[in-house]
Amino acid sequence: MPKGAESLLTMLAEHGVEVVFGLPGVHNLAVWEALEKSGIRMIGVRHEQTAVYAADGYARTTGKLGVAVVTTGPGAANTLGATGEAMASGSPVLVIATDIPSTLRQRGVFRGVLHETRDQRAMFVPVTKAAFDVPTAAALPEYTDRAVMTAIEGAQGPVYLGVPTDFLVADVPNYHATVTYNERVEIPDLTEAIALIDGAEKVLIWAGGGAARADAGVVIGALAETLNAPIVTTYGSRGLTDHELVVRGPVHAPPVGRLWDEADLVIAIGTDFDGMMTQNWLQPRPKKLLSINIDKAELSKNYPSDVTLEGDARHLTAALLPKVADKEAHTDVEQVNAAVRALVREDSQEAAKLLEALEGETAAIVADMCIPGYWIGGFHHVSKPRGLAYPVGWGTLGFGFPAAIGAAVAQRTIAVVGDGGFLFACGDLATLKQENLPLTIVLVDDGGYGMLRYDQQVANHTISGVDLTRPDFAKLAESFGIPAVTIEGFDGLADALSDVNGPNMIVVNAGLKPPINTSPRWYRKNTT
Repeated sequence: MPKGAESLLTMLAEHGVEVVFGLPGVHNLAVWEALEKSGIRMIGVRHEQTAVYAADGYARTTGKLGVAVVTTGPGAANTLGATGEAMASGSPVLVIATDIPSTLRQRGVFRGVLHETRDQRAMFVPVTKAAFDVPTAAALPEYTDRAVMTAIEGAQGPVYLGVPTDFLVADVPNYHATVTYNERVEIPDLTEAIALIDGAEKVLIWAGGGAARADAGVVIGALAETLNAPIVTTYGSRGLTDHELVVRGPVHAPPVGRLWDEADLVIAIGTDFDGMMTQNWLQPRPKKLLSINIDKAELSKNYPSDVTLEGDARHLTAALLPKVADKEAHTDVEQVNAAVRALVREDSQEAAKLLEALEGETAAIVADMCIPGYWIGGFHHVSKPRGLAYPVGWGTLGFGFPAAIGAAVAQRTIAVVGDGGFLFACGDLATLKQENLPLTIVLVDDGGYGMLRYDQQVANHTISGVDLTRPDFAKLAESFGIPAVTIEGFDGLADALSDVNGPNMIVVNAGLKPPINTSPRWYRKNTT
């Protein structure tokens, strides 16, 4: 009979898992031992939060399950910020954490065992789609299978699996994974939806992260072409399709916001209309709203819908496509895009240079919660699905570099980070070097927490806590054996990006004005 650790990894392998991210601890060493025979690659990181961020970055850029393996108690607790980001952004991530030995646990009693937590699973409940504790060693393979399926089926999200350490070395029965996935292909009655579309003249398609996770870009582009409808993409769906009807800017830009205001029907596909995209719902409710979402709870959560269709974004959009009539064009999308480009140049020449340096990049881009990241999240032309990972779900500063480690396992990646957020995980430069990943770090150094400094200025507060002592970042990278260059401003960024494929670092000494998609600059104002 296999041991528990072997069975756990067999379940993952049967589900197609090829790589996991983790940190060894006294309670999970059996997993590391079993990895030698599993065929699964372990990326050993320097902090548990990095393990989950990397799993998230891997999931976002590949569409596959991201897996993190961490140890008990404080090791598990260290993952919570990253797990919450995965939850807010709908990333399929499995967090496997060991727990104290079942033989030392007494129900309802905190005994003080090394790494013991009163209820480790309870820490994860608010930040996961589901949280499971394995009840017996024999149940370990079944629970692993269930945890994987929960993360990837339906509305995707992170799942916690807690495993008492003694189960990893116990004999467990043979078990085969559930490898037939249930796609939501049931098509509801489309009559009301078709009537709503037929009765509209100016249609706007609003595509969110759920559309990206469903790989719905092709059918959404086809629907847009039939209806002559502009496509607005959210932060979570940038690059969904490169169709000519995609608007190349955020709805926070007035030329794009007018499309929302003037539409007599918005077709919302795979979105919950979160506060960051709607300027905290200062966008008026559309005249008519058709919502398509796999998660029933999301269909009318923030704007009441006139018609709802519950199910997979790709299948439902494809079902609508042959049933709707062609419409005349009412919007020149290229003109809107030209207006957005002009707005960027007028607002910030330096930001325009940053975006120009990244134009045409084939690498995946992972941006942090920093001013250059905000510009990229709002205005970078992402030309391929899953080409941008951006943490405006929960909004976790420090996401960019560790998430890019996960993305770089699968493809060449560029991480765009600020000097403040990068220091959250700078120790994982060791991981980058050890794994020799094709990752370029573009670190924009503006002397501290630039966005918070701007917030203080706008609020007429004393500037405090935001100007930081920093290392010489190029020398820091070089001390890990990673080549680095420093440039002044963004003029030389395109050339620096073309020099090497990574691992490497480009330090850009530059300050940027926050863009109009950051909350202090939202153009819609609450007048009540």
